[in-house]
Amino acid sequence: MKYIITGATGHLGNHIFNELIKLVPSSSITAGVHTISKADRLSQAGAKVVSIDFFNEDSLIKAFQDKDVLIYVPSKSHDSYSRIMELENVLQAAKGASVGHILAMGFIADQVNNPFDLSAFYGYLPRRLAESQIPYTIIRNGLYADPLVPYLPELIERHNVIYPMKDQALSFISLDDSSKAFAKVAATKSLLKDGRIYTLTQSRNYTMPQLAKVLSEVANSEIGYQPVSLDEFGAMYNEGNEGHMLSSMYKAGGMGLLDEVSSDYEEIMGHPATDLKKFLQTNYQNN
Repeated sequence: MKYIITGATGHLGNHIFNELIKLVPSSSITAGVHTISKADRLSQAGAKVVSIDFFNEDSLIKAFQDKDVLIYVPSKSHDSYSRIMELENVLQAAKGASVGHILAMGFIADQVNNPFDLSAFYGYLPRRLAESQIPYTIIRNGLYADPLVPYLPELIERHNVIYPMKDQALSFISLDDSSKAFAKVAATKSLLKDGRIYTLTQSRNYTMPQLAKVLSEVANSEIGYQPVSLDEFGAMYNEGNEGHMLSSMYKAGGMGLLDEVSSDYEEIMGHPATDLKKFLQTNYQNN
């Protein structure tokens, strides 16, 4: 089996690469990257590194040629339109290169009434893959737990979680657990089922008071819950013009659209995902 991972130097793509080389020969993996100079470690690990441009079909066809599994991790764009255009180029190239199977990253914010800025892309993804005539599998992630680790000192200082979530809950998965599941599915024919959609979450979700309690225990500091408004939250965290995208995600959360819990991780890996408290304790202590 020959594999290609897009975004192989990005957060999820790089983690998937690190897990996949534990399961298959590194020589069977091609790392698709935007900047070759950032991929020295991948080539040193034995993988082939190729430059790809999601808006240059020739670069994609060349990279995808003779690949059995394309692990598609979308680029970090802030709007659905850009990602949908990117997906269209990926599918055209996958057809042109006769890719055997697409394993794509999805997200639980894909409902038809979800106001998250990228929900249109995540809702489009399964429907477009279903009509593409290319065998596909999708892995939908819950929210990454990882950003809570560097955020915790700020929450300690604020004494409160401030997410504008009303009384609704959030579901999490760690980047480490997500990448392990991606690699396992990619490398296991019985899991890489055409049309199968897996959802990766921990075994439970958390309302904001419940999240605040976990964070308090990890930090050994009292943290409560005092939400700000959606507009305030977007203005507070608008670095890189991400404010509206973040506030729209918590708007979706406040509608109860980000609380899904699934046992798919356990089906894939044979054990539950790392629970939130254990994940935070391990990573906050090491931070």
